[in-house]
Amino acid sequence: MSSRMRLAMSAVVAFVFYFSWTYWANSLATDDLGLILRSALVQGTLSGSITIVFTLTLEKVVQRFNSHYVSLLFVVPILCSVYANTKQNIAIFKTFNHALDNAASRIASTKISGVLLAPLIPIGMQGSIALVVNLINHTPNILLTVTPSILFSAIYGYVYTFTLLKNNAKAIA
Repeated sequence: MSSRMRLAMSAVVAFVFYFSWTYWANSLATDDLGLILRSALVQGTLSGSITIVFTLTLEKVVQRFNSHYVSLLFVVPILCSVYANTKQNIAIFKTFNHALDNAASRIASTKISGVLLAPLIPIGMQGSIALVVNLINHTPNILLTVTPSILFSAIYGYVYTFTLLKNNAKAIA
């Protein structure tokens, strides 16, 4: 199946599913049919649009980082480095470095594919956008509306990533 066909199918499925889900979820919270339909259209359109961007992003990231690896030993120091150089952060950073140095000989070969981290950024972006758009829309049952979207986006992101990796492995072989 071509990339464009996967994008179109994914967007249509996302629109139909989230339109239906949002209609049901908000009909539990209000009898205002106009607000229910508006909320369903907003969430369906948002989900379909974000699915296209999400899928394109995943395809590009998988192409770019397919053969790169990230050592688990470097994840914590990278996360700590983004915070200010306060006394507490420096102490935490030194503690993690000390613990990682001691453990390095035992787990130095522990690696994960860098592409496995790829869905985290689109998932975070999708969740944030969905929350903000539904807050602006005054969606009555916002948590029930948005939670499945974020959860299924995460599942979709990882399944799609593994599918792309599998297809890339077949193409190389």
